[in-house]
Amino acid sequence: MNTKTRILFVCMGNIIRSPLAEHMFNHLAAQAGVQDKYHVDSAGTSAYHIGEQPDSRMRRVAAQNGLDYSGSARQVKAEDFQRFDWIIPQDGENLRDLQWLARTPEEKSKLVTMRTFDPQGSPEDGVPDPYYGGIDGFQTTFEIVKRSCQGLLEALENGELG
Repeated sequence: MNTKTRILFVCMGNIIRSPLAEHMFNHLAAQAGVQDKYHVDSAGTSAYHIGEQPDSRMRRVAAQNGLDYSGSARQVKAEDFQRFDWIIPQDGENLRDLQWLARTPEEKSKLVTMRTFDPQGSPEDGVPDPYYGGIDGFQTTFEIVKRSCQGLLEALENGELG
């Protein structure tokens, strides 16, 4: 029986970076014809935006780049460590919050930072949160997330991640 690889993208509020990553990964997997191999979701470490739609500025930049999406924010839960194979925090602060939430070494081993998969970044680099900045920051975040999702998909498809 084949089971899907389950991936959870996490940022602070689940309105900009993690929903973008969720939908970008699904888009790239569909383009590669492998979307049926993955179950993808997103969540936030904070409860600030629960139930809200993704940020309109990020959706606008994504649409200008050919990616349309919607959804509603939710907060990450300890149970998510049981439900997902990989949990992908967008930056070091998200990683620390998730390490605190993880209950076992096995759960902590599911954490891999987003820019681990960015050929122009490193695991220590965070995906910048453009919330308080201008539209250029949203474009930069879009490009980083796209590169990182492509790298993640390639790593999964090449068997580089368990």
